[in-house]
Amino acid sequence: MKTALFAALLLASSVAAGTANAQYAPFNEAGVTMGHWHLASKDAEANKKIFLGMGGQPVTGNAQSVLFPGMRINLTLGNAAGNGGSQGSVVNHVGFIVNNVQEQVAKWKANGVAVLPGGNGRLDQAYVETPDGLRMEILEDKNQAMPIQNEHVHLRLLEADIPKAQAWYAKTFGGKAYMRNNAPVVDIPGVQIRFAKDDKAQAPTKGRVLDHFGFDVKDHAAFVKKIEAEGIKLDEPPRKNAATGSTITYITDPWGSRIEIVQRGS
Repeated sequence: MKTALFAALLLASSVAAGTANAQYAPFNEAGVTMGHWHLASKDAEANKKIFLGMGGQPVTGNAQSVLFPGMRINLTLGNAAGNGGSQGSVVNHVGFIVNNVQEQVAKWKANGVAVLPGGNGRLDQAYVETPDGLRMEILEDKNQAMPIQNEHVHLRLLEADIPKAQAWYAKTFGGKAYMRNNAPVVDIPGVQIRFAKDDKAQAPTKGRVLDHFGFDVKDHAAFVKKIEAEGIKLDEPPRKNAATGSTITYITDPWGSRIEIVQRGS
């Protein structure tokens, strides 16, 4: 999914901008790129400490957001606190990729981050969970130029729904659908959507600690027109934030993942 060019661009932009910014991946032909995870944290400061300990950077002028190469994590959602972790919801977990799991884990532990081991004794995998239940998988790519970056969103669905979901994400967001390690995935700039089977339908994400994730779009009006023509209904009318200049709306996929659609202000 990741390319050497993308990694080089992110590294160059991070060096140029210092700790103030982390750049998003370039838009695809559909005008889409990964944007953010949005948490309804019960304790925003505790979660922020974890993300900063893992190498995230604070957002200038926004104490409740953290940046990683490829995306932003928003820690609060109004005054709401999520009821339920990511496990048990459609988005079972999210994932980062690092250049060396064991080296990064040692640094994170020194920063006070609790880290869970990988499955079956794997040294190239680890997990981190926030106190309110956001589960994050950590995987390794030794060829990666940067210590850590966003990698995937992992959905759990009924087996019969997986081909439909793969096709839906590819069509809706202009992603590339294929099989990776005998499992279906969709690549969208900055993130890979992965699918795993479950024996029962999972809960919607809205109202849980990971309330939604978001994609940035180049042209909000054009993108909304496209998806509405495909039969997708908006959860709410598009609205513009007067303070930031960003335009947003929400959709919910057919399986319960809430997704924000954002065109960022200049």
